[in-house]
Amino acid sequence: MLYSGPPTAPVPVPPRIAALAGGRPLVPVWENESGGLTFRIGEGEETLFAKWAAAGSGPDLAAEAERLVWAVPFTPVPRVLEHGSDADGSWLVTVGLPGENAVSPRWRADPGGAVRALGEGLRALHDQLPAAECPFSWSVPDRVERARREGVDVPDGLLQTPPVDRFVVCHGDACAPNTLLADDGSWSAHVDLGSLGLADRWADLAVASANTVGNYGPGWEDALLEAYGVTPDRQRLAYYRSLWRAT
Repeated sequence: MLYSGPPTAPVPVPPRIAALAGGRPLVPVWENESGGLTFRIGEGEETLFAKWAAAGSGPDLAAEAERLVWAVPFTPVPRVLEHGSDADGSWLVTVGLPGENAVSPRWRADPGGAVRALGEGLRALHDQLPAAECPFSWSVPDRVERARREGVDVPDGLLQTPPVDRFVVCHGDACAPNTLLADDGSWSAHVDLGSLGLADRWADLAVASANTVGNYGPGWEDALLEAYGVTPDRQRLAYYRSLWRAT
């Protein structure tokens, strides 16, 4: 399984990220499965976060910047300060937000509180982002087409989708690490919105609930759905989890 989490070994600092830090404290805080890196720049109220994707790999940071700029008036997400690219790679710099990652040691030790906040936060995100105004798609055909362009063999059967329950602006990667929690246990913000777009809300719910197993252990999937405010729909959960694994 590919690793995604805090770096487990020293990572080289790309020259562009070092230049953006300008001598301020610079700490690598996350490494994703495709090799993308996130660095914390500065401390306290002046904290920034810089994402880096080497050329030809990693997430599409320009797409994420575009989505953040659209979403920031409606719901707590990072505010973009700068993004760009050169021959070495691309970068995205955002303002730090209050809150702690939902998979920090504190919240892994309190899975009930964390899972409740994750469900409530995802419901708030879906309610706050205006679907009628969203210019981005995370639909099944778009996801399958993108995966096939990247050489992924996606089964034709996944194009047979369940009827849509409710179109919302989905997060697109509603895993626990992408939600920040406040000291009082409430959700405070969402991060990593590079795939944000319109889809059935079960596309997010399937991923968010299944992800609780890896982060908090078995038995928390339905608790997240309860906190969100829905009864488990086993057909849609199974379908969108299969789609997630395939694309």
